[in-house]
Amino acid sequence: MTGYAYIWEFQVKSGSEAEFELHYGPDGTWVRLFRHSPDFIETLLLKDKAVPGRYITLDRWRNEAAWQAFHVAYAAQYAQLDKACENLTEKEQSLGTYAT
Repeated sequence: MTGYAYIWEFQVKSGSEAEFELHYGPDGTWVRLFRHSPDFIETLLLKDKAVPGRYITLDRWRNEAAWQAFHVAYAAQYAQLDKACENLTEKEQSLGTYAT
């Protein structure tokens, strides 16, 4: 089986960086939700050194089917957390999905 990863870019609102990191970091709220699946591997949070407030997240799963199954099983919790975090960013965009 091929591993699966997806990458997101975020522009965090000035003054919201610490709260953003609490939610999106390797032990953050999102990771605690993802850990409900035994097929979740890790989340990496990268902070751009040159562009203030710019972050990249990379979420790794055993395979795409595992991610899809998790997303179906935890759709309500995912949507609730996404809504709770939306005021932390000015912009977010997917940078794609990848085989690992």
